Amino acid sequence: MKPEDVIEQVIDIATEAGQTIRDIYLKGNFKREMKSDNTPVTSADLAAHDIICRQLAELTPDIPILSEEAADIPLSVRETWKRYWLVDPLDGTGEFIAGSGDFSVIIALVEHNRPIMGVVYVPMTKVCYYAIAGLGAYKRDGKNETRITSKQLTGDEPENLRLAVSRRQDPQSVLKLLNKPNHCELVVMGGAALKSCLVAEGRADCYVRLGPTGEWDTGAAQIIIEEAGGALIDINLQPMTYNERETLENPNFIVVGSANLPWDILLTS
Repeated sequence: MKPEDVIEQVIDIATEAGQTIRDIYLKGNFKREMKSDNTPVTSADLAAHDIICRQLAELTPDIPILSEEAADIPLSVRETWKRYWLVDPLDGTGEFIAGSGDFSVIIALVEHNRPIMGVVYVPMTKVCYYAIAGLGAYKRDGKNETRITSKQLTGDEPENLRLAVSRRQDPQSVLKLLNKPNHCELVVMGGAALKSCLVAEGRADCYVRLGPTGEWDTGAAQIIIEEAGGALIDINLQPMTYNERETLENPNFIVVGSANLPWDILLTS
């Protein structure tokens, strides 16, 4: 199976899950509880999880699925997977609960520990971002589809950086990582994948994420930003890895539109 053979079906699956999330969000009648890791989960997360896992299993019965809502699979099992689906049914559960509308559905296909296809669907705007390795990154908005590219900055120290930040995070915690924080314009957006997509389409130059995230938060975003001309790397500027550790928690990371900039100089040590 080639990713391009199933990309439309995967977009349809993400769209159906997103429509279910949207309906629950607009009605406001969702249930909320705390998981064992002290993060929230809602009935919308679980409904989307059920839709995605059922339909992916029908589409590709031989490919295993790793979802945030069913992630208790030991490395001894996962490390045998050459290819698998990596899913976050609802990225931005906190934003969903807060009522900001900044949340998305994430589906990635990972092969040999690298994402090779990714879909990010935004329920409240019905916008879809997607990418396939070697075939580019795209934004679909209704009937309009455009190829997206990140903004390529030049020079060792750009005059101004547009930094994507969460509306619920203190920007100073991120700005202190940059050598010239006064030269940053803040672009506020919720949801990790959405901020990565802002960088991919050139509306922000970088996004620094401090704090816990799971591999399902970055799989689709990574292939989208890479195909758009940027990179998703840890703050030591090393490539992100998938399905290689017992823990599925990511290190702190940065999404950059211009991979050629000297980020070792722009980031404080």
